[in-house]
Amino acid sequence: MDQQAGTLSATAHALPDPRVGVGVLLVDHRQRVLLTLRILPPEAGCWGIVGGKLDYLESLEHCAIREAREEVGVDIAIQSLLCVTEHRLPGEHQHWISPAFLARILGGKPANCEPEKTQEVCWFPVDDLPPNLTMTARNAIEAYKQSSEL
Repeated sequence: MDQQAGTLSATAHALPDPRVGVGVLLVDHRQRVLLTLRILPPEAGCWGIVGGKLDYLESLEHCAIREAREEVGVDIAIQSLLCVTEHRLPGEHQHWISPAFLARILGGKPANCEPEKTQEVCWFPVDDLPPNLTMTARNAIEAYKQSSEL
C-alpha cells in the first residue's frame, strides 16, 4: 500500500480478485446427479455441477435458481447448503469461493441451454461418476453422500 496516498499499488491491482460462483447439485429420484461438461475455464474439459457467477447484490439462493434456469432450463427449489469450496487455480489465474446447494427440480426438462459454455449435460449415477470432475462437483457430491439426504 502507498502510505502517502493510502491506495494499493498498481502491482496489487494486476492480480485477479477472488470471485463467488454458486453451484447447484441436482439429484433425481434414481440417485443420479446432473453434470455439465465445461468448455470454458475454470477446469475446462471437466464435468461440473450446474452453477455460475454471483451478480452484484444477488443472493446466493437467487443465483442458484437463476443459473439452473439459464444453464439447463429447469426451475428448482433449494433444499440445503451442502458445502463451500475455496477453489484456487493459480495456473488459470482463477480464485473462486463456491457455495454448493442441494436442490430438486420443480419443472422443466434438463437441456444444454448454453452450448457456447457447455459441451454436454448428462445424468450420472451417484456411484458411477466420470473421473474428470471439477473440484466443486467432487466436494458437493461427497457432501451429499455424507448427508442424511441419501
